[in-house]
Amino acid sequence: MPNVFSMGHTTEVVQIEIAARVDHELVEALGRLVPQLGTGAPIPTAEHIREIVRSPSTTLLLARDGADGCRIVGTLTLIIFRLGTGLRAWIEDVVVDSAARGKGIGEALNREALEIARSRGAATVDLTSRPAREAANRLYQRLGFRRRETNVYRYAFEEGDREL
Repeated sequence: MPNVFSMGHTTEVVQIEIAARVDHELVEALGRLVPQLGTGAPIPTAEHIREIVRSPSTTLLLARDGADGCRIVGTLTLIIFRLGTGLRAWIEDVVVDSAARGKGIGEALNREALEIARSRGAATVDLTSRPAREAANRLYQRLGFRRRETNVYRYAFEEGDREL
């Protein structure tokens, strides 16, 4: 059963659900949404999406617009994993369709991810966001995320992956 969120003082409604199966609708939605991340990442295939949905470490959240929940307008991937220092969670690939932004969909996705992480016993939830994504950074701070004093490093195996 999806969680339903009312967005502020408007009549906008968004339904957040966990992707339980991979079908044409989900493949099409990710094909439309992933390029909007602006990272140059390849569009995931149906098999890649199946790996995400089946993995016990990942939860793919979907946001559907309106009370009828007809169209997928946003996604978020929550990764929960155990380390020697405890159970941790990481949020990745948060994207809301450009035509649906500013309606609280990103907030609803993040709130649901935080609740899932808490309910599963995660000690922390981390994410990164490029400085140019000003609205997203304001959202994360409003939700209670705090900037950490850290350096993020990446090693890319392929020359083309160096900017992802």
